[in-house]
Amino acid sequence: MRKNFLHEEPLVFEYPFSDKSAVDFNSPLGDSENIGDLKRTTPLGLSSLSEPEVVRHYTRLSRLNYSIDTGLYPLGSCTMKHNPRLNEKMVRLDGFMNIHPFQPEKTIQGAYKAINLLSDWLIDLTGLPVVAMSPAAGAHGELCGLMCIRAAHEHNGESKRKVVLVPESAHGTNPASAAICGYSVESIPCNNRGRVDLQALNNRLGDDVAAVMITNPNTCGLFETEALQISDAVHNAGAYFYMDGANFNAIVGRLTLKQLGVDAMHINLHKTFSTPHGGGGPGAGPTVLSDALAPFAPVPFLIKKNKKLCMVEHAGLKDSKLSIGRMKGFHGQFGVFIRALSYIMSLGGDGLSQVSGDAVLNANYLRVKLSKYITPFYDGICMHEVLFDGSFLDGSGIKTIDFAKAMIDSGFHPPTMYFPLVVEGALLFEPTETESKQSLDELIEVVTELAKMVRKEELTEYFDQSPINAPRLRLDETHAARNPILRWNPDPLLKAAE
Repeated sequence: MRKNFLHEEPLVFEYPFSDKSAVDFNSPLGDSENIGDLKRTTPLGLSSLSEPEVVRHYTRLSRLNYSIDTGLYPLGSCTMKHNPRLNEKMVRLDGFMNIHPFQPEKTIQGAYKAINLLSDWLIDLTGLPVVAMSPAAGAHGELCGLMCIRAAHEHNGESKRKVVLVPESAHGTNPASAAICGYSVESIPCNNRGRVDLQALNNRLGDDVAAVMITNPNTCGLFETEALQISDAVHNAGAYFYMDGANFNAIVGRLTLKQLGVDAMHINLHKTFSTPHGGGGPGAGPTVLSDALAPFAPVPFLIKKNKKLCMVEHAGLKDSKLSIGRMKGFHGQFGVFIRALSYIMSLGGDGLSQVSGDAVLNANYLRVKLSKYITPFYDGICMHEVLFDGSFLDGSGIKTIDFAKAMIDSGFHPPTMYFPLVVEGALLFEPTETESKQSLDELIEVVTELAKMVRKEELTEYFDQSPINAPRLRLDETHAARNPILRWNPDPLLKAAE
């Protein structure tokens, strides 16, 4: 019987073994191999597949994946959106793809100009004077900003400041970045509006606080409306104001960080300015710095010298006397830079402003349409993502994860579940600016129908077992997380057949 390839496909190692090969190799010249005891004594263990068989194998595997090319990703705080193919074409241009940072500077002036042009755009969009381009991703950018803050305090004789305050609504990597930088981390609660409790923050600020890290818009999808008061309070206490840039895509082109009194912020190029991300990369986290922190920016960075661009590679020299030093090899995530620059130049300032407006509009469209059936955590307008809690499931015996798994059977990837942690049974939707009204309406229809099914007692078992039509059915995720299988081992029967 012919198998359903959409539901199952063996690993390439599980295809039948043979002493035949679908590829012809020339015999090595001469008798001497000069590899000593490194010569293989056992079979390689690869199946003997022809080219069409290999292509079919990997195509079948790809069909098991849910991707942005097959459907909407409503994951909150992840910005999983369509990325224009033009950006991929640009990064594959020979003059960008086939260069190396060890080349003489005179041969890569074009690459330097691209980095410099992107820097100018980021400075213009944020309103801050300096950007460190080398951080490899968002959390790396957080570390960069905190290291500059620590260096500034030490330079000013304020090394006693050992505490970083992080609100409950901040991005999840903030406490880890502060701890890695040597700081103690203390949490600041949210108020009943889902925003930073300004009174609690004021009560904790003191001469031992080095910085406050705030995500704005925050992880609940809300704009911190008291950001200016927060900034003033932080600066009056002698501390620095770090703003997490994970959600910059909601405000880009609408306001600048200088207007908010921000001292440092990393920019997730792979979220706000294109580049497909997820599954570990790629990413980039350029970090913009205020005048107070600019002297401590890491190397390498570009300067203009004799009408040419030169890379300052070492700290402590004329142009980098106070630099914190090098955070990463070479000059940053160059491929991500080109994708981001292509995206920015395609849209221009007006286009970027529309991007953030459309992201907010789409999220609020979901909020209004879905609030009739599932419970929003906060009333009022949200930013680029909308947060619901699990109270609409109360009394049904159905959990948030059950509801999310049932979405898979309806053809949609679930939203972010149980995050932020301050929300019981959270469902966090981020439709992004690249989704049409038609695709949003399709998502709304599915969520609405599932919400109506929740109240039908006879359907509880359906939710418990979902998904029932996916390539992989209900998994024991707790067991998988605590006992991961990180290496494939051949089946004993397969070994016997060999």
